[in-house]
Amino acid sequence: MADAIQSINILNFALDSIEQRQQTISNNVANQDTPGYQANVVDFENSLATATQQGGNASATTVPEGLASDSNGNNVSLTAELSLEAQTNLEDQSVANSLTAEFSMLSTAITG
Repeated sequence: MADAIQSINILNFALDSIEQRQQTISNNVANQDTPGYQANVVDFENSLATATQQGGNASATTVPEGLASDSNGNNVSLTAELSLEAQTNLEDQSVANSLTAEFSMLSTAITG
């Protein structure tokens, strides 16, 4: 039972982090023409590793994306953002399916 709760906590962390990543992508795209704007990215994988070690008790970190800037100092790459958005949507579906499976197993264990 404790393992199931820890798994649910980690999956919940993953969903929260994915939502944060989606918001960060939206913010980057909204600022693609803003002079001097520097794109950010949620460091999902490292944050998830930390959350796994801490039983889900961690928070995702947002870091500069590190792409080269154009002549106006902006470094948003629409292609990179759309690719990351597609990857994030797949991760969201996968985590949601895993969370559903965990609740289903927990429900079966409780009701027999």
